[in-house]
Amino acid sequence: MNKLTIKAFIAWLDTATTEQIASKKDEIFRAYECVSSREGKADLRLCLRLIDEELIARLELSRLDQGRG
Repeated sequence: MNKLTIKAFIAWLDTATTEQIASKKDEIFRAYECVSSREGKADLRLCLRLIDEELIARLELSRLDQGRG
């Protein structure tokens, strides 16, 4: 996956709702079953890793906000 595509995906993650992210994650899991190339699977795993990192970051921020309130 080229750098511009990764940047675009990260930008989407920054603005996507949790529901949109969950939907995209399901879509990626389905695509993973259909992709046979090593590079394609690596790109999909990168997307999943970025999604997981975003969701973890959101949970941490939520936890920190709750601790302040």
